[in-house]
Amino acid sequence: MGLGMQIAYLGFSGSNVIEREAGVELVRLAGVATDIVDCRLTIKVYPDHSGQPVYDAQLVLLTRDSEQVTVQCNTHADPTVATQHAFDDAVRVLHERRARSPY
Repeated sequence: MGLGMQIAYLGFSGSNVIEREAGVELVRLAGVATDIVDCRLTIKVYPDHSGQPVYDAQLVLLTRDSEQVTVQCNTHADPTVATQHAFDDAVRVLHERRARSPY
């Protein structure tokens, strides 16, 4: 069984480009996510101080033991870049988590 992912868009309708990029990033994440069974990506848009849209991407990873691993929000003017940064942080968090594991 593969790693599943749900994507929620808040404040905009999303796009195939974002979903395609998230899928590519999920494949990369699956290489280091040995105990992760589900991935929830939330991307929300809001105006910055000048009124231009910015996007927050956040991941919540669920483990086999029902533990939630939340990855910090990543903000960027491009939702695809925010998504890439969120997955970069998830890979880092999982490597750190594995290094701390007693198993």
